[in-house]
Amino acid sequence: MSASALDRLVAVLDRHGSLALAVSGGQDSMTLAHVAHRFAATKPTLFHAVSPAVPASARERLERHAAAHAWNLVLLDAGELGDPRYVANPLNRCYFCKSNLYERIRAATDAVIASGTNTDDLGDFRPGLEAAAERGVVHPYVEAGIGKAGITGLARALGLDDLAALPAQPCLASRIETGLAVTEEDLRFIGAIEAELAGLLGPSAVLRCRVTHDGAVIELGSSLLDRSPEVAARAAAACAVAGRRFLGVRPYRRGSAFLRG
Repeated sequence: MSASALDRLVAVLDRHGSLALAVSGGQDSMTLAHVAHRFAATKPTLFHAVSPAVPASARERLERHAAAHAWNLVLLDAGELGDPRYVANPLNRCYFCKSNLYERIRAATDAVIASGTNTDDLGDFRPGLEAAAERGVVHPYVEAGIGKAGITGLARALGLDDLAALPAQPCLASRIETGLAVTEEDLRFIGAIEAELAGLLGPSAVLRCRVTHDGAVIELGSSLLDRSPEVAARAAAACAVAGRRFLGVRPYRRGSAFLRG
């Protein structure tokens, strides 16, 4: 990350003044929180949704950083599982998720709400961006012209090696095939399986536990496929305990649980 890019980002943060950062615990929003706290004129308040859809490791990571750096962190229940539109898991599920989150944050603060959305996200189908636009949420990385590679570089330049090594980690509901209801039971199952496999493969492993209409399947990044037999044995045992049908291991494919019909 060049100094000019960091300067641009800080200028954006200062232009917005008092900020409420929606922080998931992943690389993008966590790095933004570090930049804001180290360099912005006004320290932000961080808001994190406590939900079965958020990996436990993300919350734990955020709480460690917040304690170490004296961040003002607010934990809240976004209430998405109480919204039948979200639970139905339609194509635009993320719209309802983000709508609930931003409305809960707005109820808690008058500050400008900011997200960790970056320029690479703009090319994806992200209904959550519509919810953000409707509620005046700002995206500092986008305003500063910074994408995913730039965020990773920024994390490394700031000595945040644990964040720089993190793989993409969307919410656990993204593992449930479109049209299957999002349930707390499924979210906890997915979280437990992925936590167990991350313990086996390492925290930077690219892996997903997909809940499909036919059963559970594990997806692995290409560099991990040689460990498929080991992973399959571990996952099959866990699925048997949970009373789930295990379909096997396959290569990771981004968004494979997203079915357009």
